[in-house]
Amino acid sequence: MLLTNIKYLLGVHTETKALRGQALGQLPSIEQAYLRIEGTQIVDYGPMSALKTYESPTQTQDLSGRYVLPCWCDSHTHLVFAGSREQEFVDKIRGLTYAEIAQKGGGILNSAQLLQKTPAEVLFQQAWKRLEALKKLGTGAIEIKSGYGLTPEAEIKMLRVIKRLKQEANIPIKATFLGAHAFPTVFKDDRRGYIRQIIEEMLPVIALEGLADYIDVFCEQGFFTPAETAQILEAGRRYGLKAKLHANQLHNSGGVQVGIQAGAVSVDHLENIGPEEVQLLAQHPTIATLLPSAAFFLRLPYPPARQLIEAGAAVALATDFNPGSSPSGNMPFLVALSCIQMRMLPEEAINAATFNGACAMEVQEEVGSIAVGKRANLMVTKAMPSLAYLPYAFGSNLIEQVLINGSVYHREL
Repeated sequence: MLLTNIKYLLGVHTETKALRGQALGQLPSIEQAYLRIEGTQIVDYGPMSALKTYESPTQTQDLSGRYVLPCWCDSHTHLVFAGSREQEFVDKIRGLTYAEIAQKGGGILNSAQLLQKTPAEVLFQQAWKRLEALKKLGTGAIEIKSGYGLTPEAEIKMLRVIKRLKQEANIPIKATFLGAHAFPTVFKDDRRGYIRQIIEEMLPVIALEGLADYIDVFCEQGFFTPAETAQILEAGRRYGLKAKLHANQLHNSGGVQVGIQAGAVSVDHLENIGPEEVQLLAQHPTIATLLPSAAFFLRLPYPPARQLIEAGAAVALATDFNPGSSPSGNMPFLVALSCIQMRMLPEEAINAATFNGACAMEVQEEVGSIAVGKRANLMVTKAMPSLAYLPYAFGSNLIEQVLINGSVYHREL
């Protein structure tokens, strides 16, 4: 396939490490460009003036007025779940807090009860429909966490569903074990007992079946302490799982420090961090993954994106798609929200949602930017006056086509 007369070809990155500081605001582009795809891969691109005539016939698309970008890389989701929680949405409107809902059996525990009763095939079909919908919005790589099982049987069931999604989907998927998402009711007075179950009963099966790439913990007041978090991450490391972390969502809970000490690939959320955490993230390779749609939905303070970027931290953006605190996997809206509420520049937000998101899943050699040899997972916008129009016109669907592995997966009529 040959794409011609592209108004701007964006995200032409050759870097292999997450973008930081001023580099995050630089979105390399080629004006009036072409891009050639063979099979599933990008094989050539450049300005139209350099386009050579090829002997073999090829499908050609004229993309005058359009922008072409790499697909979104959503590095933090909870895509596998058994049911929605709109009643809790109403409870929040009435004034209940996230913690109050959790204490009365809602929140994560509610989702766990539903999931434990739901057959694996039903979970797979539900998750498959969600994944297909996200791909139509331009998501071309995704991370999926467990954490709504909270028993050995249900957590393994979730991870097996994610493994099946990895095998049957046509985009890169990473799996994260989040058994330490909350304490089940039966263990509310026996925290050590549940942690022992995670380490002694869940992790050996996960390792034996190759069910996860990462291990994650919800390090937060009322959930897992920094010491408990460190213990669980270290156990995961012994089974070959790299660390990720839910950190500093509701309080400045010490999660960033634990994550950095554990060598976490990313620490995610960060609604409640101070200057110390900002500087630590600027000095270490751990990626700061911001989830502003969760802050939006829960009416929490937004993560301090500007301070992190200006200090030199590596910032990624992800949706946190889940039934309780972020029931949307809409990456275009997330990018707009990041610009509007966190004062990220359009170029910064797009880089954070594509290349740095890929880095937060360690798939940047495969997706996340325009480069020869990478998968042709691409988005074609509708005709737009400028790049800034993409987040400016929030709520508008400006993605005209999505290409997955070099083929048109979705086209707006």
